[in-house]
Amino acid sequence: MVDIGLPHVFELITPLNFAPNYMHTIHGIKNCDVMQKAFKWLDAHKIAYTFYDFKTSPPTVGMIKEWLQQIPIETLVNTRSTTYKTITDAEKADVLNPTKCIAIIQNNPSILKRPLLDTNGKYLLGFDEESWKNELEVSR
Repeated sequence: MVDIGLPHVFELITPLNFAPNYMHTIHGIKNCDVMQKAFKWLDAHKIAYTFYDFKTSPPTVGMIKEWLQQIPIETLVNTRSTTYKTITDAEKADVLNPTKCIAIIQNNPSILKRPLLDTNGKYLLGFDEESWKNELEVSR
């Protein structure tokens, strides 16, 4: 091999910091305590991400349908949330039905567990440091 004086860039890039044409997206509500922990963790591990704020832009029909392909509705909806407790009994029944839940989720995005981290089409729901370390290949 001939040394042409260029730095060995590829030796410095790790799966954690480099995904061609991809950035992680974290979905949730900015002032949520668990979201704050997740933001700090991502920043501390220098993981690039974008933030999708449910308060300013509710999830789209397409987003919800995509999430439901990987996450059971019973897991996606936070039945212990204040929002869940305030919806009607009919909405409570419908929100746990994968075919009826979309409108309720769009109108009440705080009903979703958070954070929801999109890691190139694979989703991590809730903040669990060990799961995130393993999935994002963070060194210990």
